[in-house]
Amino acid sequence: MLYLLRDAFFPVLVFVHAVLVGAPANHGRGRFERARYAVHRAGRLPRVVRESSGLARADTATMLWTHGDAGTPAELFEVALPGSVRRTLNLAPLPNTDWEDLARDAAGRLYLGDFGNNRNQRRDLAIYRLSVRAGQPAVDTIAFRYPDQRAFPPRRGRRNFDCEAFYWYQDSLHLFSKDRSLRQYTKHYVLPARPGRHVAVLRDSLRLNRPITAADISPDGRTVALLAYGGVFLFTNAPGRRLFDEPKRFRALPTTGQAEGLVFLNDSTLLLSNEKGRLYRVQQR
Repeated sequence: MLYLLRDAFFPVLVFVHAVLVGAPANHGRGRFERARYAVHRAGRLPRVVRESSGLARADTATMLWTHGDAGTPAELFEVALPGSVRRTLNLAPLPNTDWEDLARDAAGRLYLGDFGNNRNQRRDLAIYRLSVRAGQPAVDTIAFRYPDQRAFPPRRGRRNFDCEAFYWYQDSLHLFSKDRSLRQYTKHYVLPARPGRHVAVLRDSLRLNRPITAADISPDGRTVALLAYGGVFLFTNAPGRRLFDEPKRFRALPTTGQAEGLVFLNDSTLLLSNEKGRLYRVQQR
């Protein structure tokens, strides 16, 4: 019972921690510039989409895919902005253990991240690759594990194997951890975007002082956005370089609440969804 109470109050605790800490940390990896983005309300998801946890682009700029969190039906929703469901895909018997984010590749396939791991004890982490163009989706499974996890769960101060954020880029999947301690280090892992069993590669880590809840890369491949409690981090994506070493910006988002989904609508515009289904457009000035 105590662990259930702890898990229930953890998001509140870390949200308050992020607000009190304020600006992102600077630990010898370059300072964060202030990102110049305007934030506007952009609609609301229908009530049938409970606790929207991930967003991905559909075939047009005004269509999106989204899904619910753990405990919701195994369904994907195609949504027309500003917020009406055009199509529902029932993916049962595919399990929704803890779906946390969506990504899309250049061929239009979706990647559904079943890697939520609040207690850091899962051994069945998976990403489902879906072909959704017509009829019932074809599903392939990308099973994986973290190379640096030895205990299930680890000691409380080392529980950094939860994940709620990833994106696809050049045949690889890039995952970002959500630290369940107050140290708030984000780890960057990479996986091949193909079915099978894989060991993720730990690429880098950086203390951001905020839990990461979603990720995406801009259509031109130049900018990576990591959504956090109370803000969004923007990194320059330079091929052959570590992401966290590149120029980085931060935009505080104090009015969006606990945002969980993020997608680039174009190279300079982000769309966010929060746990209450509200949508926000974040536009570069």
